Amino acid sequence: TSLSPRQFLRRQQVLQLYRKILRAVREVPAEADRQYLKDWAREEFRRNKDATEEDTIRMMITQGNMQLQELQRTLKLAKS
Repeated sequence: TSLSPRQFLRRQQVLQLYRKILRAVREVPAEADRQYLKDWAREEFRRNKDATEEDTIRMMITQGNMQLQELQRTLKLAKS
């Protein structure tokens, strides 16, 4: 199946978010926490991979970005 331009852009957003989350997780100092967060992210994305409703996908991307920002803030605080 080919994707519409809108679906293609959404897919790019989702993949970009996934990569950003995994990159941020690499900064987590404790190995156990790092593994937990990586597994959590992988599972969340896998669980929602069949979502097709545009509003739902947009909401999940927004939620994912907020969680990413929270993780980045926490890591920044931990370093200071």
